[in-house]
Amino acid sequence: MSRVCDVCGKGRVSGNNVSHSNRHNKRTWSVNLRNVRAIVDGTPKRVKVCTRCLRSGKIERA
Repeated sequence: MSRVCDVCGKGRVSGNNVSHSNRHNKRTWSVNLRNVRAIVDGTPKRVKVCTRCLRSGKIERA
């Protein structure tokens, strides 16, 4: 099960936690996904969509 937006393809991003003493630890940022019913090819379907796509109106809610 992938954690990726079905509209824009946005996924998990990796980087570093950097402490005050400049120590680096690997970490990840997950994308803010919501399971919504959207109109896909004229039929309602459950899709994983990031909140940025929901707000900008890139999909039509069922």
